[in-house]
Amino acid sequence: MLRLAAATAYPTPSITPNCLTEEKGKFDELIEDKGVRILIDPKALMHVIGTKMDFVDDKLRSEFIFINPNSKGLCGCGGESFMTTAGTSGGAAK
Repeated sequence: MLRLAAATAYPTPSITPNCLTEEKGKFDELIEDKGVRILIDPKALMHVIGTKMDFVDDKLRSEFIFINPNSKGLCGCGGESFMTTAGTSGGAAK
């Protein structure tokens, strides 16, 4: 399962797809659809409500992408986090 978790190692908090795991944390939220299982850390949950996930597989990339209606802008760290309010980083963009 893919796990979305709050990362605190960055200058601002961010939500990243940080690992593949078989174990559900005590407070993790399990989302399952079309055979895909995702665990969401409770600290990340409020930032990803309403997010749609898709899988892109073309000549240039094969990856999950996240379309988050709460996103107000992307950070400059490679596109793995986004801001949900002015100046607050909050979630995975892809």
